Amino acid sequence: MARHRVEGKDEALLIERARNGDADAFADLVRIHQDEMYTLALRLTGSPDQAREVTQEALIRAWRALPKFRGDAALSTWLYRITVNTAWTLRRKAKRHIAASLESVPEREDESYDQPQRMAESTDMRPRLRAALAQLSPALRAVVVMKEVYDWSHREIADELGITVTTAKVRLHRGRKALQKLLEGEV
Repeated sequence: MARHRVEGKDEALLIERARNGDADAFADLVRIHQDEMYTLALRLTGSPDQAREVTQEALIRAWRALPKFRGDAALSTWLYRITVNTAWTLRRKAKRHIAASLESVPEREDESYDQPQRMAESTDMRPRLRAALAQLSPALRAVVVMKEVYDWSHREIADELGITVTTAKVRLHRGRKALQKLLEGEV
């Protein structure tokens, strides 16, 4: 399990305290993870208002389910799954389409970005990539975001979306092909 520290507090200790009903410990965990949860929700909904609603509801669900958290996966992974499920549940209830956004994708910190030309190309490409991604169907967009942005396995994507692994792979392939076609000549 990944360990984070908040003002000198070990995440594992915070989890254990929160599982036992300590609201202050849970508040510390929220401070660690809420930004990433919001970013995921924003990518899935495309709306800051909906992303805030999803994040808030996901945190409420996490608080209620925390005593059942086994620690088989990292807390962040567990929270991401709750966020995805919450976004899908709210989408179904509202009968809205998911409009994923890459507005707040952090810049990659690898050596290839040290070159000014590559940085300029990446920054210039971002709005076109967001626009192309927004043109994908919600089903394709969700799989592409989960795989390409969050690096989830096909099994994790399938489990979260209630589809088969084969369907997840097919949707990812179709999503990539559609993006390639939409961005043809730009990459």
